[in-house]
Amino acid sequence: MEFVHLRRALLPAGWAGDVRLGFADGLIASVEVGMPPLQGDRRHAAGVPGIANVHSHAFQRAMAGLAERRGPANDTFWTWRETMYRFALSIGPEETQAVAALLYAEMLEAGFTAVGEFHYLHHAPDGAPYDDIAELGERIVAAAAHTGIGLTLLPVFYAHGNFGGAAPNDGQRRFLNDIPRFARLLDASKAAVARLPGARIGVAPHSLRAATAGELSDLVALAGDGPIHMHIAEQRKEIEDSLAWSGERPVAWLLKRFAVGPRWCLIHATHMTPDETIGLAHCGAVAGLCPITEANLGDGTFPATLYRGAIGRFGVGTDSNVQIGAAAELRQLEYAQRLTHRERNVIAETGGSTGRALIEAAVAGGVQALGGGPHGLAVGAPADLVTLDTGNPLYAHLEDDRLLDAWVFSAGNALVESVWARGVKVVDGGRHRDRPALAERFGRAMARLLA
Repeated sequence: MEFVHLRRALLPAGWAGDVRLGFADGLIASVEVGMPPLQGDRRHAAGVPGIANVHSHAFQRAMAGLAERRGPANDTFWTWRETMYRFALSIGPEETQAVAALLYAEMLEAGFTAVGEFHYLHHAPDGAPYDDIAELGERIVAAAAHTGIGLTLLPVFYAHGNFGGAAPNDGQRRFLNDIPRFARLLDASKAAVARLPGARIGVAPHSLRAATAGELSDLVALAGDGPIHMHIAEQRKEIEDSLAWSGERPVAWLLKRFAVGPRWCLIHATHMTPDETIGLAHCGAVAGLCPITEANLGDGTFPATLYRGAIGRFGVGTDSNVQIGAAAELRQLEYAQRLTHRERNVIAETGGSTGRALIEAAVAGGVQALGGGPHGLAVGAPADLVTLDTGNPLYAHLEDDRLLDAWVFSAGNALVESVWARGVKVVDGGRHRDRPALAERFGRAMARLLA
């Protein structure tokens, strides 16, 4: 057993002093409060639970900086999507693994200790399956194993180009499956995930645009008791297309026809009526918010005040991976609410810390979205720990909630000192243990992609 002693730690019941955590077999085996450090303990000043990244498209990290040039017409999500499709047609298995591995190291350095990989790049560039139908999923698992990040692999079902079973376009050919072939892909993905301790698998219908009602029913059955993730109501055009197809908005359509509940994570859910917002909150699902990507793509702003008022649960993800930061996603979530409502400290309770409110909600919602179980710095939870650098002179005078506020609203990634994922120390001094080799491999991959 390995022990970590923290002068201050954020436990489920709140901040505590002289906390000694025991790690064994990837889990927290013991939590002692008011215990002085013993010989051999790793000692740190302040520790908080790791945060789960509920939504990532790993290959898109390689696009960072490549889609920020204005075209001849108004740039929107839909014009960005065409750029992404062209890029997706060029990346191979080796590049996929190299990009994902450096990305996952960056996530760990940012305080994310687990990731839900919404994995829809399945086939060869011509659209034909690889000999191993889960070849690219295997590469994601290998990247997670190399870096040590916790993984929930979410193979994506994608069959259509728009509502009502419309034909897909050619740029989507690497994503496409019918239900029988997807079931084979899912089985192969389960075998890959089974080789990675602590990893989980779920099912991800891409969206109501990409799966019909009948296919969605089949996918819910294939998910068993695993998580179900789906994009929904991200863009206004999606709302308009849904109304034209069914006479209903996407979230209302889904909640009426499916038993959406705690195993579901609805990604974005940006454009909802008040009734939809309250309905999503009350069903117990998690809203998977990706505030930086939603801002980058011009999606809109999630109705967080109404949703939180209805006791809605949320997690945060990095989606297109244009920027990697747990604190940065939470900051953007709060700042978008401030700009919308022209108020400050919108998500906090009266008198409470906004940083702590955001972090505690993201920890709980993130664990639920990626498969559930105990969370936080508690016995039986994954041994996922982030320590914060109180040696930084800008923040050395801060403690407890004020330190969390500084992490979210001021320091960001620079305040992350060390990170344990499933009991293994993977980040020390703010850097992943294998960053140089991962960065060098990423550089070779990018040289091939951009040649």
